[in-house]
Amino acid sequence: MKLTTNDNALSIFALGGINEIGKNMYVVQYSDDIVIIDCGGKFPDESLLGVDLIIPDMTYLEENKEKIRALIVTHGHEDHIGGIPFFLKKLNVPIYATRFTLGLIELKLEEHRLTRDTKLVQIDSESTLELGKIGVSFFKVSHSIPDCLGIVFHTPEGNVVHTGDFKFDLTPENNQYSDIHKMAEFGNQGVLALISESTNAERPGLTPTERMVANHMDAAFMKATWKIFVSTFASNINRVQQVVSAAIKTNRKLGLLGRSMVNVVDVAIERGYIDIPEGMLIDAQEIDKLAPENVVILCTGSQGEPNAALARLATGNFRDVSVYPGDTVIMAASPIPGNEKDVSKVINNLFQLGANVIYGSGSSTGMHVSGHGYQEDLKLMLTLMKPTYFIPIHGEYRMLHHHRVLAESVGIEKGNTFILKNGDVVDIEHGEARQTRSIPSGDTYVDGVSVGDVGEVVLRDRKQLSEDGMIVIVLTISKRDFRVIQGPDTITRGFVYVKESENLMREINEIVKRTVRELQDENVRQWSAMKHSIKKSVGQYLFKHTKRKPMILPVIIEI
Repeated sequence: MKLTTNDNALSIFALGGINEIGKNMYVVQYSDDIVIIDCGGKFPDESLLGVDLIIPDMTYLEENKEKIRALIVTHGHEDHIGGIPFFLKKLNVPIYATRFTLGLIELKLEEHRLTRDTKLVQIDSESTLELGKIGVSFFKVSHSIPDCLGIVFHTPEGNVVHTGDFKFDLTPENNQYSDIHKMAEFGNQGVLALISESTNAERPGLTPTERMVANHMDAAFMKATWKIFVSTFASNINRVQQVVSAAIKTNRKLGLLGRSMVNVVDVAIERGYIDIPEGMLIDAQEIDKLAPENVVILCTGSQGEPNAALARLATGNFRDVSVYPGDTVIMAASPIPGNEKDVSKVINNLFQLGANVIYGSGSSTGMHVSGHGYQEDLKLMLTLMKPTYFIPIHGEYRMLHHHRVLAESVGIEKGNTFILKNGDVVDIEHGEARQTRSIPSGDTYVDGVSVGDVGEVVLRDRKQLSEDGMIVIVLTISKRDFRVIQGPDTITRGFVYVKESENLMREINEIVKRTVRELQDENVRQWSAMKHSIKKSVGQYLFKHTKRKPMILPVIIEI
């Protein structure tokens, strides 16, 4: 598949991350040079039964793999690195990322046994790259995870800036300040196109500083009289350090629950991004052996994930640790849109256990501030960069729309903002941008070790099974004279309780016998035709009498 009609055109598009929150993947292409930005994953909702992860459709990249020069990762959040192992199994290209981000990527590659053959290159905000005809430089941004970068692509058509996820925190907890002066320099050089995140484009004002959380965390620790549980994103190292600091002030030991929490904290300690005094960390088995007023537990599960540590604690199913009346549980993260129901269920269960639960948005509890810029942050980025063209990303359509309005309010010309869908291509030639075509894009489902094997048909079957159950009808038929030797035997799962539905089962068997006799009379002996007729006749009967549509599987044994 050829991308452009002009080999010297600059093309910008997304394979994930537009009109959604998650599975970010963006592409900048000039001539025969392709550079990929991020490769994330997104967790499925309850409609995608059995699916473990959603990653971008990489068909275009596979068809143009000889042109790919690099994958550059802006930061280490799951929606930016979660798809990398599956990407590398198809396309083994060099990966460029900062020190902490590389540590998180290496954890994933070790799990998938991909470390040996993968080229990982450490970069920082002062690095420069030459990737074919595309030069690359970087600038620091503040976010809710260490070592985040914005990217500048220097192409013959002009400079393209990708902001990464960012906010302007003038007092960041980890002292990783946004490089505002460097951003302004790039803006003065001229920015042809700005690609900027839109997560909080609906929220007025400036994003609150992380320092606010530290003060509220300290106050909650001072007030608590028993064990303290803090649930947050494992990757939010700033929040983890705040918990450590509050624990030191209140003379508490620290336990970690959840594999991702343990792994990420290990990487942060090893690479010097977090300071935990020696002897402070304790194993899960020690937690309930210590006096409750001397323990704090950091755990995963702030999004209500059923198998995460907090959900298991809330239902009393965590082997070594329990939540008792009087314990304090702090939800130090806001629910991602779509997770509210699961989070609410966990909170209700914790209250039933007698815990004191501190939850809610950052403004009401002070236990969380967003890592994504509010409207004033987004306007400041637009003002610093002064782009000719603007492409809002990383958000649902309403967020992209609000970001376009903000851009126009600070001087971006009307008509120069492109609100895209995944796969839509913006081509820029001789300084003129247009969006007239698209490339293949969509979702690829990961189910266990299978990638892309689960499609709409499989999901439809799973949905039918989950809602109405299934019926298996077994018939043994003579190969010689087409006579029924045994059966039909009807087996149900998830449809009705057989012992209370014997009349229904008998009627199903009679329908099957009658259908087979009619086919014999018509001299129809193809198994496919017989199975189709059985499914049709039984299905019509069941829907008429039960208003349900179970999956019907006829099994014909020929002897």
